[in-house]
Amino acid sequence: MGAPLTESMFYILLSLLQPNHGYGIMQQVEERTKGRVALGAGTLYGALNSLLEKKWIMLHSQDDQSRKKKEYLITELGKEVLNEEIVRLGELLENGRKAMENDEKI
Repeated sequence: MGAPLTESMFYILLSLLQPNHGYGIMQQVEERTKGRVALGAGTLYGALNSLLEKKWIMLHSQDDQSRKKKEYLITELGKEVLNEEIVRLGELLENGRKAMENDEKI
């Protein structure tokens, strides 16, 4: 398994389970996190370029008239990476909860 995903990368990949453009990704991430995570354009497009290089996402469609119309979509490899991260985070939560329950019993 690879290195843990940053929170931004995790939410970007989640936002690309369906085709989405940059502004739509920013809106979804903010909505999913109830405003706790707000991606700036620089962070978003830097992450998108990195995800494209890793082949975790692909360009889905592009309207040459507008940057906003460049849509991205997660790849099968990206889905595998996302699923591994969900399993890893689940393990963290499970172990944390168990430790806290055991601590409360002492």
